[in-house]
Amino acid sequence: MMPKAHKIRATRDEVLQAPAAPGSLLVIHAAELLTLRGSPGPRIREAAGQLGLIEDGAAYAEGDRIRDVGTTTDILARHPRAGVRLDATGKVVLPGFVDPHTHPVFAGSRAHELEWKAQGLSYSEIAARGGGILHTVRATREASEEQLARDAASRLRSMRSSGTTTVEAKSGYGLRTADELKMLRAIADAGRLANVDVVSTFLGAHAVPPEFEGRADDYARTVEGEMLDAVVSSRLASCCDAFVDDGYFSAEQAGRILRRARDAGLRPKVHADELADTGGAELAAGLQALSADHLNHASAGGVEAMARAGTVAVLLPATSFASHLPFADGRRFVAAGVPIAVGTDFNPNCWCDSMPLAIALACHHCGLTSAEAIVGATINAAHAIGRDREVGTLEPGKRADLLVLDLPSWRHVGYRLSGNAIETIVRQGRIVEDRRGKR
Repeated sequence: MMPKAHKIRATRDEVLQAPAAPGSLLVIHAAELLTLRGSPGPRIREAAGQLGLIEDGAAYAEGDRIRDVGTTTDILARHPRAGVRLDATGKVVLPGFVDPHTHPVFAGSRAHELEWKAQGLSYSEIAARGGGILHTVRATREASEEQLARDAASRLRSMRSSGTTTVEAKSGYGLRTADELKMLRAIADAGRLANVDVVSTFLGAHAVPPEFEGRADDYARTVEGEMLDAVVSSRLASCCDAFVDDGYFSAEQAGRILRRARDAGLRPKVHADELADTGGAELAAGLQALSADHLNHASAGGVEAMARAGTVAVLLPATSFASHLPFADGRRFVAAGVPIAVGTDFNPNCWCDSMPLAIALACHHCGLTSAEAIVGATINAAHAIGRDREVGTLEPGKRADLLVLDLPSWRHVGYRLSGNAIETIVRQGRIVEDRRGKR
């Protein structure tokens, strides 16, 4: 007598009769489901515009993870039931935006600087007049940790309303050990309060504080010494950044800080060549940094070095817009094989909390196509902050962070300069914002 065979696959009747899994979510009938699936690693050249599009697409999640993605017909055949069902007929569905460069924790305002900009003062001239980063440092040092966290949480909630589900957040307005730690704790608290995934970056080398005026090298050694020791011991940061530019830190000073941070387990990132070519791109490549950001004046050699190293170029067009600076040329990075990401650079000088606006500016002013900008705001941005295994695509095993957009096509993501087309936001498999029928 033959032994009874084990059942390997459930019949269709059993699938249809099975109860919905607890905490399950089903998104069906997306006119365009952008999975962003593709080859491993950051997307470059032709792959920089590949969206992994599925027409009449669907996604199924259990708990906080995506379990299946495909056409609606196929997904419904495998997962006919779910605790929550979203009908995305006529809509665009894509991963939640990943903002790879922000400064959301600060006190005070720089609204008065708008008048100086109107008078034609440059970024450096505003700083020399007492504005800029050091103006914010004074206010942030005086603020309580609780107030910083509350204000930052409000800003993160506004970012989430525009589709950002993962955000990198920097310190850098404390510039003293105790105040930098205060900021990093406020970043962590703000992320929890706002229900946004936050990657914390230590930016002690943001500017030279007043007490070290004229002694930039002494301050850089303080950052790489006692300040970095305290940050590493606190385990409050995943990355370390430095501002390499005229009037801030040299590549040599930043290199010392970032190499020591890397040896201590923090991933390096670089504010590079925003105001002038000061070797920031080359430094980032040499360190195999996660990213070099801004890059308005990056040299040809720096671009080539980044391509060889695989360092992500984070373009921040809202900053150029707000500070009357040249826009980074995205086409030269694409042509060179450098992976491109797009961020808001939200900060008191550039109050842009909208990734859709940053995407549109990247298309209108940095030479990116809509597809390249979407890749830059999802999977490439995830690579720029070391979260590529968790977010940035819609595929099994990734976190169930996704957006339903009330748009006729993905091409409108980079095309539109205003309005909020986001209808539904799902984070970790749960609907956190839903505007269906509320427009």
